[in-house]
Amino acid sequence: MWEQAGLSLFLTLGSLVLLLAIAAGTGIGEMSIPIETTFAAVTNRLGWTALELDPIQESVIWDYRLSRALVAACCGAGLAICGAVLQALLRNPLAEPYVLGISAGASTGAVGIIILGIGAGTISLSAGAFAGAFAAFAFVALLSNGGRGGPSKTILAGVAASQLFNALTSYVVTTSGNAQQARDVMFWLLGSFGGVRWPEFYLILVVVTLGLAVCLYCARALDAFAFGDDAAASLGIPVGTVRIVLFGVTAMVTATIVSMVGSIGFVGLVVPHAARFIVGHNHARLLPTCVVAGGIFMVLADIVSRTILPQQILPIGVVTALVGVPAFSIILYRARGTS
Repeated sequence: MWEQAGLSLFLTLGSLVLLLAIAAGTGIGEMSIPIETTFAAVTNRLGWTALELDPIQESVIWDYRLSRALVAACCGAGLAICGAVLQALLRNPLAEPYVLGISAGASTGAVGIIILGIGAGTISLSAGAFAGAFAAFAFVALLSNGGRGGPSKTILAGVAASQLFNALTSYVVTTSGNAQQARDVMFWLLGSFGGVRWPEFYLILVVVTLGLAVCLYCARALDAFAFGDDAAASLGIPVGTVRIVLFGVTAMVTATIVSMVGSIGFVGLVVPHAARFIVGHNHARLLPTCVVAGGIFMVLADIVSRTILPQQILPIGVVTALVGVPAFSIILYRARGTS
């Protein structure tokens, strides 16, 4: 059992590792920039120092790399939270936004905004992604009887949702898009942090923080869901209300992430299981651990995507899949006896 002091120590150490990962993500890239220059550029922009630096290097660090690393950390944290919450609500170790088709639905909504030109800007794009995410989850809930049809039925419903919304995305692109729009759509299908800047960071920080606050408030309910809806209701938990609220939160966080960086899979699957291995199943401990671990995982994945191939950036979804697919296979193998 983790005592509060032990958890605090772990989160402190994890936060330091996350900061080091962000620093590494800020300093590593095609342009070689010394680590001391990286820190000096950040402290200059924060007003702590007034050191003489190459303006090009300072701009690359502050305007591109730092914002990218911070967005990656927030996206990893948000997807990890969503995975932990969905796994508890559905009592399914394989549940996560990508596997359940929520990411595919959000991608369809975002792509519809891009191709059909309905609205402009981050807000309209996020609204379209949210509508698609909610539609995908409603489809999965309908097919799996709200997740009560068992793990296998829920996963099969998620596969069906993914195929359906991926097909809708392809239909929109092929019937309404031109070559340039088709190339833009690849952003949503493969995932990329290349286009994010400070405004995206501020938005995703607010969304993930609010989502984490709501989930932590419902941590006791999430613990009770592990024993089934009847057991949760017997403890005085409004099962229907809590389920709707938490499903809405996961859809909101997922849609915001997809509208910014595209569909990134397996983060919400791998990170919560790793966090449970460290701190156990209590969600008051699990959710903060997912935030730290998810942030570290995504920042490191972004570094790999930018450095594994010379003069080329690998889509972030490819990197997370290379880690996530083996983990998914292991979890699926272990869960086969409970299906």
